[in-house]
Amino acid sequence: MQEKIDWMSEQVVDVLVVGYGPVGAALAALLGRYGVRCLVIDRLEDLVMAPRAIALDNEALRILQMVGLDDQSFERYGIQEVRMHSPYLGQFARVNTSGSIDGHPKLVTFYQPSLESALRSLVTSWPSVTVRTQTELLGFEQHTQGVVATLENANGEQERVFARYLVGADGASSRVRSLIGQEFEGESYAEDWLIVDVNGRHNKAIDHVEFICDPRRPSPHMPAPGGRERWEFMLHPNEKREDMVQPEKIAELMTPWLSAEDLTIERQAVYRFHARCCNAFQKERVFLVGDAAHITPPFVGQGLVAGLRDVANLAWKLAWVTEGKATPAILASFDQERRPHAKQMIDLARMMGKLVMPTSAFKAIAVHGLMRLLGMFPLTRPYFEELKIKPANRFIKGLFSKGKSNAGLVRGAQLPQEWLRTEQGMQLSDDVFGSQLLLLGIGIDPKKGLDTSICQAWEAVGGRYLHLGLRGQFKTSDTPFAETMGNAFVLGKACGWLVVVRPDQVVMLDGPAEQGSELIRQALSMFKN
Repeated sequence: MQEKIDWMSEQVVDVLVVGYGPVGAALAALLGRYGVRCLVIDRLEDLVMAPRAIALDNEALRILQMVGLDDQSFERYGIQEVRMHSPYLGQFARVNTSGSIDGHPKLVTFYQPSLESALRSLVTSWPSVTVRTQTELLGFEQHTQGVVATLENANGEQERVFARYLVGADGASSRVRSLIGQEFEGESYAEDWLIVDVNGRHNKAIDHVEFICDPRRPSPHMPAPGGRERWEFMLHPNEKREDMVQPEKIAELMTPWLSAEDLTIERQAVYRFHARCCNAFQKERVFLVGDAAHITPPFVGQGLVAGLRDVANLAWKLAWVTEGKATPAILASFDQERRPHAKQMIDLARMMGKLVMPTSAFKAIAVHGLMRLLGMFPLTRPYFEELKIKPANRFIKGLFSKGKSNAGLVRGAQLPQEWLRTEQGMQLSDDVFGSQLLLLGIGIDPKKGLDTSICQAWEAVGGRYLHLGLRGQFKTSDTPFAETMGNAFVLGKACGWLVVVRPDQVVMLDGPAEQGSELIRQALSMFKN
């Protein structure tokens, strides 16, 4: 890292975001919410008006809630069931995706241009964020005080920008990743896949996701908003990309589902899936998020979800550091917290890929037969049917206090979310908890017993308080109050318990009411070390 230089001639921002896809836009919207001076660049002039990513789970929807989007912000379609079919055994497994977790559907499909448009509208509403399209990153230098980036616009004009931090959200072919010399370890699948998006299927599309796990030609199939459907067909080694995208060939592949007369193709493309992950998501003042850091095969619908987890984790930390509320040392926790889980999700997707595309009839019968058998036993059925096999987003190490909670909470994991009754009416708990540090009192006023000096220190970093009353309890002081409507926070000894909650709703530490001052001291020390 080079030494101090004169920045007087440079444009200065806190964060430069390279890439304005859904992950970059979500990051920019969060940084804007925190008031961070942010410049976002993208080489394209406008968003791509074609569906690409198609699935979001409850975790992704919860992050989008944090960003500022609600159920009406973009088109979505709730998926109630995923079915897995074998040509030899029939339906051999199902996943129950009905109902909700943390206030959101377990699984939805969506139309990506609708999501990106909603995100960009949010970004432009924040005065601290500037967006420049048709602008490309040529290179950058890291210094002790920040990063000097050289940009070029559509007219070939170059300029230099000084940013305290730079984030690469520029996709699988990331230039940022290349410039920091980060290896993209993993594998590319040997098979190409034809993706076909069909429009105009109102009242005709299926209402679930199906995986046709035929070794002769695996074919996932799913509905999407606006009468859309997607099919994915694995290509054989002797099939050429240019031949497979021809209308007559696509019509032939679609014959089991619809006739050529009913076929209105919105998009067709051939992809090769990848399973890759960097061995570090940070190099000094440069970070990688989304596909720039990791690529998840599509078999569990976690590609975009993983990128959203990245930005939810990173955005508030960048804000705290640039605002002087925390030392830059906390930024190392981004890689510590996100990379292990990203790798776990890649491994899960690879395993599911083997179920979707067995290489022979013998393997298909053996593997799918075993899955059907496991689905018959109460102990093993939930692992697939209720997605217990999905790795929980719980940190092994990072910006939290290790140790077991005596109140049924999980340090290093998000609090559950449920509906609360507030003075403003019914609200989801994340919206009530807000985007600051929070001292949460479950069934008790968290501010009671705290001395003035500790309160001043807590409030100096934007720390807030909330008395979370259990059902039927009432406000007893001037401390902000909300009444829980369910049982998500009624955990073990939780009544009378204090919880320090991060802006991304992760539990930092917790303890009984009499330890309130000590909990705050411990939490503040994590931001200073």
